[in-house]
Amino acid sequence: MAQWVRLCAAGDVPQPGKVGQYEAQGVDVCLANIGGELHAMDNWCPHRRGPLGEGWVEGDRVVCPWHAWGFEVTTGNCPEEKGHVDVFPVRVDGDEVLVDIA
Repeated sequence: MAQWVRLCAAGDVPQPGKVGQYEAQGVDVCLANIGGELHAMDNWCPHRRGPLGEGWVEGDRVVCPWHAWGFEVTTGNCPEEKGHVDVFPVRVDGDEVLVDIA
């Protein structure tokens, strides 16, 4: 069952090609803007808990700033390192960005 909660104001999303860190009901979320489309995932890299929201975008991946593991925004997979982070559905509702953390 969906649990849509406010992540941030629509005006506070990262610019296209950028990422940011947010918190939704105690869950740390990395929000990536890829070509104007928003993608949300767990903020913590499973390798050494690097903050993905401080990383960068390469193609369809968010890259960890600590050791450059790249996570696909649609699946959360890092095929080269066999790592994975959870991805969350995200939507814009009026002037708010919502994420489903269920």
